Amino acid sequence: MDYEAAYAKFFTTAPEGTKTPAAVSEGGPARQLRDALEPLAMHSVWSREVNDALAKYEIDMFGGYIYGRGVALGDVTAPVVTAALAVFSPDFVEARWTDARSKLERDQFIKLRDEGTAISLRKVLGDITTEAEVDRVAELLERAADAADGGGRPVFAALRDMPRLTDPYARLWRAAELVREHRGGGHHATWVALGLTAPEINILTELWLDYPLGRYSNLHAWAQPDNEAAIKQLTVAGHIASWELTDSGREFRTMIEQRTDAAQGTLLAALGDQFEPVLEQVSSWSSRCVAAGLYPFDPRKRAAG
Repeated sequence: MDYEAAYAKFFTTAPEGTKTPAAVSEGGPARQLRDALEPLAMHSVWSREVNDALAKYEIDMFGGYIYGRGVALGDVTAPVVTAALAVFSPDFVEARWTDARSKLERDQFIKLRDEGTAISLRKVLGDITTEAEVDRVAELLERAADAADGGGRPVFAALRDMPRLTDPYARLWRAAELVREHRGGGHHATWVALGLTAPEINILTELWLDYPLGRYSNLHAWAQPDNEAAIKQLTVAGHIASWELTDSGREFRTMIEQRTDAAQGTLLAALGDQFEPVLEQVSSWSSRCVAAGLYPFDPRKRAAG
């Protein structure tokens, strides 16, 4: 899917009355920080500069997404990337990882994406902040990421091991990515430990965020039989009925969220009394990204990640 098609698909106006999901509005500090950082962390995915540059090598948006998420892992096979990203179908990852790598070498891809993201973020934020302020916030987030536990978080650990970026806007993006991947790794560990499959957690999440069944889970490209099996298992477990979450299903998914939050304890502790100032600053920058059309408008998409 090219950038224009993806933009048309994802940048639609949310249905009237759509609110920020309670998972965010009523979430704890770890959830608040993750949501505040999401448009910054995903800026490379939605940046026109990055997508236009990749298009010159015939890499489409989904190819850039999968290559971008997995590139820190190094010269690995598609099953490794599938396992690390956890929620996508193996066939989907295999096709995009293999295709993108065949068109652009790893070092070239990293350089192109790093530079394009920095250029794009500078255009969006340069008139409302200073490079010194961006550098300061990036450094605080980097310190928190350095102090965080990397166990069970392969993408986070690999990303943290990459050379630090020097451009202030590139540093901000990468620091936001680090926090995002730290949370993501803890989330994966939580639902895997509870015996859930990827299609099951995708469906639980979309219903928990008040998406209609299939709207979010289908983006992960699992085959219909896989999703049908997940629906059956969740129904037998009492988590869904008539295509909606039951009370026990909502409690179950909320418990997963709470455990995910708890897994970020070391990172939050490292931010200390800088948590609130950082949260306020990155929230304003992310709002600017959304207003600029560089992250989807629907608050459910931001909450889903």
